[in-house]
Amino acid sequence: MALLSIGELAQRAGVAPSALRYYEQEGLLTSLRSNGGQRQYKREVLRRIGFIRAAQMAGLNLEQIKAAFASLPEQRTPTPEDWQILAASWQPLIDERIAALTALKTQLTSCIGCGCLSMEVCALYNPADRAALRGSGARYLLGDKAST
Repeated sequence: MALLSIGELAQRAGVAPSALRYYEQEGLLTSLRSNGGQRQYKREVLRRIGFIRAAQMAGLNLEQIKAAFASLPEQRTPTPEDWQILAASWQPLIDERIAALTALKTQLTSCIGCGCLSMEVCALYNPADRAALRGSGARYLLGDKAST
């Protein structure tokens, strides 16, 4: 069985060696150790990294990715069937992210379109800084409606 060094795996997977060490620290990957103590990985780890990266692009955090791996029998690398099941379960999360990004796009276009570029005195979205009365944070991005 040919094993990949951390450098080879990083190059093949398109991630930094530090990311691989972090994924291993978080329990997402496992490595073997050479006689000299260097990390070595089975080739199937490439598929696990692909899964991690795809899940991150879908908006999952590492805890959610860990849970997805834990749902697989014997912590195996996901099969195409596993991927279909997991991907289907992520659809609501992806739909929610799309809706949030669409709202952000609309709000940014509207706000920047007025030309003032001010979140404190914007006559369109925040006259007299009324949003500050609702609490901290990006109130409109958190779902508050601007009242004009």
